[in-house]
Amino acid sequence: MLRRLALTAVVTLAAVSVTAPAASASGQVPSALPTSGPLAAVQPALGPLPVPLPPLPSFLGGGNHGGQDEPAARTRLTVTVERSGVAGADGTFELTCGPTGGTHPERQGACDRLAEVGGTRAGQDLFRPAPEGTMCTMIYGGDASARIVGTWEGRRVDTTVTRGDGCEIARWNNLVPVLPDLR
Repeated sequence: MLRRLALTAVVTLAAVSVTAPAASASGQVPSALPTSGPLAAVQPALGPLPVPLPPLPSFLGGGNHGGQDEPAARTRLTVTVERSGVAGADGTFELTCGPTGGTHPERQGACDRLAEVGGTRAGQDLFRPAPEGTMCTMIYGGDASARIVGTWEGRRVDTTVTRGDGCEIARWNNLVPVLPDLR
């Protein structure tokens, strides 16, 4: 996700630096300029970017990989679910994303969910337990528990999720379909 965003920004800047001198030399004024008001006299500074664009770093797709194959999946998790009460949901499952694989029963949906939250603020807290002192509703969601160990987006993961109170139930539900849907 970050790679795609950075690559889009670099390509956009490159396109602007190539087309901006032509528009400036021809004397054309962009139609988005205000014709009245305090900004009417402001002229855009069209032209090439003041600093040449550096080559793309290798993690953004620039340069060669030195003949190496693509790196191993950045997401590789072992998910162990116990006492879920859902047929076929209990057990230990492997999940890899990029490319999708493993023994997880909903591997494509799980990888899609992890990718969806990976670039958001919610992704930063996806595997963290509720901070100590957090007020959680005293709702018991059952005996189900899950342990998730491995690497996600290049970060180490080792967490246990239960359904012992409202905060833990919310964590569990946020991880569906990585964890079975018990709602």
